[in-house]
Amino acid sequence: MRFMPLARQLASRYRHSGEPLDDLAQVACVGLLKAVDRYDPERGTGFTRYALPTMLGELKRHFRDKGWSVRVPRATQELALKVNEALGTLPAKLGRAARPRDVAEAIGVSVEDVLEAMEAATAYETASLDAPRGSSGDDDDWTHADALGDEDPGYELVELGEALQGTLAALPARERLILRLRFERDLTQAEIASCVGISQMHVSRLLRRSLNRLSTVRAAAP
Repeated sequence: MRFMPLARQLASRYRHSGEPLDDLAQVACVGLLKAVDRYDPERGTGFTRYALPTMLGELKRHFRDKGWSVRVPRATQELALKVNEALGTLPAKLGRAARPRDVAEAIGVSVEDVLEAMEAATAYETASLDAPRGSSGDDDDWTHADALGDEDPGYELVELGEALQGTLAALPARERLILRLRFERDLTQAEIASCVGISQMHVSRLLRRSLNRLSTVRAAAP
């Protein structure tokens, strides 16, 4: 068919999208067939001029409806396609790789919008957490999931310490000492009683009172 090279040329504008070029060419050909069915020569418009937006529309619809792994706003999807198209055509005009500012000037948007669209384009494809990261050496079996950090209890301890700091400072000096001996030095109540010079029963009572105060503060903490 005479216009098949045109369909493939339009598809090649999106060769950086990650989609196979042959698949994109088929989508453009679907748009070409729709243009053939709908074209009315009596309107006086040349077929090429009529078919171009029809094929481009079919390509954009393909990306918008079927290509994105994560749903993003339609306006952002369309901008990402324009950015991708500019990235494919500008190097030939500039003689070098296109920068975000070049793309912004070419399509008439801000650099921030271009960067946002480029970031959104990373949602086009997702990778399984079980997929290998492609490293070499002894870590060939290292997956994306292995790169995720575990929950760090240290952050909670820091927040808890900040919440309890005022209450600890307000406790009598002897009660603070008993808490340190019990939870920092891991002494028994009998050993604490010997160090402080009070009975073990008194130590138990002071510990219970101090812990009740701290528990109340912890429960009230956000």
